[in-house]
Amino acid sequence: MTPSLSLYPLSTPCGQLVLGAFGDELCFCDWAESRHHARNLQRLRQAFGAQEEIGLSPVIEEAGRQLKAYFNRQLSTFDLPLRLFGTPFQESVWRELTRVPYGKTISYGELATRVGHPTAYRAVANANGANRISIIIPCHRVIERGGGLGGYAGGLPAKRFLLQLER
Repeated sequence: MTPSLSLYPLSTPCGQLVLGAFGDELCFCDWAESRHHARNLQRLRQAFGAQEEIGLSPVIEEAGRQLKAYFNRQLSTFDLPLRLFGTPFQESVWRELTRVPYGKTISYGELATRVGHPTAYRAVANANGANRISIIIPCHRVIERGGGLGGYAGGLPAKRFLLQLER
């Protein structure tokens, strides 16, 4: 029997997300309108060898509750079981992102230093862009050294919204 990947859409004040769970772990929180959304879904299917189904699961329901509280400024730290899927380097970047405090930003260079590769800011930027658990793994908190926003899978308006929300 092929394992199941539960997917469920979630509307937020800054765009439509798709939440995904494999078993009892959240593995996906992706921007539905992202230009890479279809590719991200395909990678998710391949990573878990799973067929998707539209539906809620306990971890998706909890993620929805926590995201709602976040958008209502009632939650600053997420507490969800996560299932990462990426290279060891990407996963080290994503784990470090979870240590960036609510309301704070860091540069790509600082993030590179934190993961032990101070000259690999481009690789860190690519790993940041490959994050498939947006907001919960707060890649929106990474900005350019000079203060520019850089990129964001959900689009720069969403990134601005999230950074403003956390002020």
